Amino acid sequence: MTIQELEQCIALYGKDIYSFCAHLTNNRESAEDLYQDTFLEAMKKITDIRYRDNPKSYLLSIALRLWKNRLRKAAWRNRIAPQVEEDSITEIPAVNEEDFLSKMVWDEEKKNLWIAIHHLSDNLRIPLLLFYMEELSISEISKLLSIPQGTVKSRLYNARKQLEKELEDYFI
Repeated sequence: MTIQELEQCIALYGKDIYSFCAHLTNNRESAEDLYQDTFLEAMKKITDIRYRDNPKSYLLSIALRLWKNRLRKAAWRNRIAPQVEEDSITEIPAVNEEDFLSKMVWDEEKKNLWIAIHHLSDNLRIPLLLFYMEELSISEISKLLSIPQGTVKSRLYNARKQLEKELEDYFI
């Protein structure tokens, strides 16, 4: 891949990669750091990226690997010297609707859905985000996470069931 092709990838997939980072970290500052580090890592590995083979998937895998490394390092630091974590504030994008009440209901439903998604374990949340947010196929998720396609399917099924169970009181 050339630098110009990487610039095209940033233009084409930058918003998707940032959105994925934001939903992984659930924190704006961490998402921005992860997003920047993803493209810095891509610059280091520019010769390994094949522009014609689905660079978005490769960039998502870089972001996911970096995020997992950060979690692992944070867990290690927390075992050595526990720290008090601040609550992160989830930003919900505004919806352009004229009816204020409808907008409030929509925002509340969306907020509750994202809270429920963030309560899922990483094993369930990551395939769910990749499938519904990034619109990757099951085979692409399988390759990205290095797990069998059947495992991806079962994790998606289990994630949907857990979301249904957690949200059933809210939507009834």
